[in-house]
Amino acid sequence: MAAWTAIYTARVTTAEKAVRAIKSGDRVFLTGNCSVPQKVMTALVAYAPQLHHVEIVQVLTVGDAAYVDPGMELHLRVNTLFISDNVRAAVNVGRADFTPMFLSEIPAAFKKELPLDVALIHVSPPDDHGYCSFGIEVGVTKTAAQAARIVIAEVNQQMPRTLGDAFIHVSKLDYIVPVDYRLPELPMGSTSEVSTQIAKHIAALIPDGATLQTGIGAIPDAVLQQLNNHKDLGVHTELFADGIIDLVERGVINGERKSLHPGKIVAGFLLGTQRLYEFVDDNPIIELHPTEYINDPFVIAQNDRMVAINSAIEVDLTGQVCADSIGPRLYSGVGGQVDFIYGASRSTGGLPIIALPSTALVHDQITSKINALLKHGAGVVTTRNHVRFIVTEYGVAELYGKTIRQRARALINIAHPDFREDLERQAKELRYL
Repeated sequence: MAAWTAIYTARVTTAEKAVRAIKSGDRVFLTGNCSVPQKVMTALVAYAPQLHHVEIVQVLTVGDAAYVDPGMELHLRVNTLFISDNVRAAVNVGRADFTPMFLSEIPAAFKKELPLDVALIHVSPPDDHGYCSFGIEVGVTKTAAQAARIVIAEVNQQMPRTLGDAFIHVSKLDYIVPVDYRLPELPMGSTSEVSTQIAKHIAALIPDGATLQTGIGAIPDAVLQQLNNHKDLGVHTELFADGIIDLVERGVINGERKSLHPGKIVAGFLLGTQRLYEFVDDNPIIELHPTEYINDPFVIAQNDRMVAINSAIEVDLTGQVCADSIGPRLYSGVGGQVDFIYGASRSTGGLPIIALPSTALVHDQITSKINALLKHGAGVVTTRNHVRFIVTEYGVAELYGKTIRQRARALINIAHPDFREDLERQAKELRYL
């Protein structure tokens, strides 16, 4: 019997006992996405009334979040580095905090600005050598587990074993909580006529042999559906979803022309369904790596023909991109947008793309997402200095190296026709035209 098995057996406990290692005043990292350790969090919420001033540091989490219910902030106060929908209300009423930070820089903060007392993680069962895989969330979790004084791990029989820089030895797990439940799922977004048209414009820009960064949602999913006739595509992305599977199986995504990690699909985490979890399990073409590597713009730039596709809430006529707030109301965060936009812009043959529908429905009223000025209080994520391509269903505006006058004209041309006359009037008032 291997020596590690004795260590493993000795550290097995219940979720209720494990969370008692958390003390008042601790800073606790919570792994996220579809990898939230559900049994441990249920136990922590039950134990919370005995704690005070515990800070829960997280990025994006999926599912119920009872730990941000009203009154819980007296015991567990969330500090999120990206605002997911389950904590958004708590942030905007002041029961939870938000720390803006580039995704590529978050892991380093756990060693300096945000030192961790405890890390709550979720891993696969150990292999024959005593190593557990972080499974579907490696990105910020591996570094957090290395930085924390105490590691509490759910070891889930149904967590896929992903490869890459994705492992932790059982000797590093202070408390082991064995579980066996299906991971939460996020199905692909349904495509619409608008997202399909946007995707067609983007697909026309993408050359054969490109390396893609795509996320989850209607536009990224629609783009993948438009790439069936492309050849030798690769993937280097902070996350991917089910949409890549069909392209891999058709041979469209093979990574053969990648200049970095040829033949491999590399990412930080996954968001998808059981089909995706089964696809990545012990799959040698899939490699997950920590975010400080995946999202490093200077690593991203080493991929020739790097195509970064990101979204926005609104864009102004100078090219400023708001992607984290609706006016002053905090909505999400910078995430990896700037990491990949800048990385792709430094890539040989790279294409940094911001894609968005031309309109939005707000309080039963259709509004333009291309505006003369950003809303009062809106946050600029991608600056006018970084922006390259803006795409709507009405076409592509190439902005880099263009004057403000040229930018304004190009953006008006891809705005919804109902708003173009008013945008032109405002542009003239602002002396842009």
